[in-house]
Amino acid sequence: MRVFVTGATGFIGTAVIRELLGAGHQVLGLTRSDAGVEALRAAGAQAHRGDLDDPDSLRSGAAASEGVIHLAFNHDFSRFVENCALDQRAIGALGSALAGSDRPLLVTSGTGLGSAAPGCPATEDHFDSHSPHPRVASELAAASVAARGVNVSVVRLPQVHDTVKQGLIAPLIAVAREKGVSAYVGDGANRWPAAHVLDTARLYRLALERREAGARYHAVAEEGIPARDIAEVIGRGLKVPVVALSPEEAPAHFGWLGMFVGMDMPASSALTQERLGWHPTGPGLIADLEQMRYFG
Repeated sequence: MRVFVTGATGFIGTAVIRELLGAGHQVLGLTRSDAGVEALRAAGAQAHRGDLDDPDSLRSGAAASEGVIHLAFNHDFSRFVENCALDQRAIGALGSALAGSDRPLLVTSGTGLGSAAPGCPATEDHFDSHSPHPRVASELAAASVAARGVNVSVVRLPQVHDTVKQGLIAPLIAVAREKGVSAYVGDGANRWPAAHVLDTARLYRLALERREAGARYHAVAEEGIPARDIAEVIGRGLKVPVVALSPEEAPAHFGWLGMFVGMDMPASSALTQERLGWHPTGPGLIADLEQMRYFG
């Protein structure tokens, strides 16, 4: 299959490209820079110049392909709502090139959209279209293009990690380095789900190949790691104290991360594993955090 991948030179996108090429697929990767073009060619993929802000480039890339994996997202979380709206428009542009065909479109969301009640693990089959979570825009866009005849499915991400990057935990480490303490909120019992980047890449490939319209998948290897455990391993790595903050203290300490750090966000992948035969094998989050280079 010839697959158009947005976010092709990013952390997850790079792993997805290797996974697709290793399985015999061809890849057309979206990039906006000369360096991106060179990186894609070096990886064995073709480059397609464009940007999330350029709907014509998204449509032409999708039109030239037999399937699309949409990974690109602006991760400036200080403009999270605005960036979710941009993602909504990008999905609409990609879908417009695929309408009326069986060519699969995989869009990306977050596991938090599967949470039905506080404290309960998020599940694949739950979706609240009225959720206050800004990333709901991505799944609403998926539903909109599905109504126009697009074979669309959703991959929901937790904290995706290796020993270099770890989703929202990477900026958490930066805050700990800057402030000189590794902090958590309250008793630190709130949980974050996680998956290794190579397991996540394999899930995207399996979901693409399955081509099941309307499916939702959770790229979750670990249902929920307590925030205190995460803070403690960061503290050991940076050799800084580990401290508890009150919810009132969190915004000033964490900045934009303050909206996330106290959230309890466990998530299940039981249905994903059953439906795709996907069984994560990579290192756990704490293991990767213990092996990363905190200085250098």
